[in-house]
Amino acid sequence: MVGLRKAGVLGGSVILAGGVAYLIWKYASSSGQTETETRQKEKEEKEEEEEEEEEKEQRTVEASAEQTLSAVEAQKTSEARPVASGGTHILVLGLDGAGKTSLMHCLASSSLEHDLKPTVGFNAVSINREDLHIEFLEIGGRADLRPYWQRYMSKALLLVFVVDSSDPELFPVAKKHLHELLASRPDLPLMVLANKQDLPGSCGITDLHDALSLSEVGDRRLFLIGTHVKKGEAQLSSGVQDAQELIIQMVCEGR
Repeated sequence: MVGLRKAGVLGGSVILAGGVAYLIWKYASSSGQTETETRQKEKEEKEEEEEEEEEKEQRTVEASAEQTLSAVEAQKTSEARPVASGGTHILVLGLDGAGKTSLMHCLASSSLEHDLKPTVGFNAVSINREDLHIEFLEIGGRADLRPYWQRYMSKALLLVFVVDSSDPELFPVAKKHLHELLASRPDLPLMVLANKQDLPGSCGITDLHDALSLSEVGDRRLFLIGTHVKKGEAQLSSGVQDAQELIIQMVCEGR
């Protein structure tokens, strides 16, 4: 009888111990689950905030670009010159990072005195020499700004399309946008500048001609020139000089 009592006490202890262990396990599991759910919720909220922030930034960039480009149009309209003044419009386009801004300033001022930031929206410079006026307009090359390119094609005297010749992975993208632009202006002269020719491994103009399928751009005046620019250089590279002279010649012919 004593043995049974002892066994009963022992059994009760085991059951009690098991109950305590179960309660502890259940509490730990519940706490762990709650903590996991909390973390997951925080993660989802953070991702939603980041998405909202990205969308907000995208809307801001697009609105800024639209407003800026509209301002350019308004300025051109209010300051329109008579046809006899020789006012012209050279459109400078190309993917972001191709070096459009540096090249445009070199073409206009024959030098590059300082570092230039990538263009977000537009950039305009001009050449004024006696009775010659040449106006350059560059539109930023980021993906969200490329849809604005086409609207300025109708007013261009010449399209200067700048390509980073050291980055062949982007050639197909450049080709796609270039041919889309040219489809709206089958008679528009085209100048392709194979920029960054000074970098190791840059693509030669013959290979770039094939990569961009320039033989398929139609019956138009076409120039393909290798260029490079460096800050503080006393003299422009021969390619940039050639491009500058051709632009001036075309403007004079078109007057």
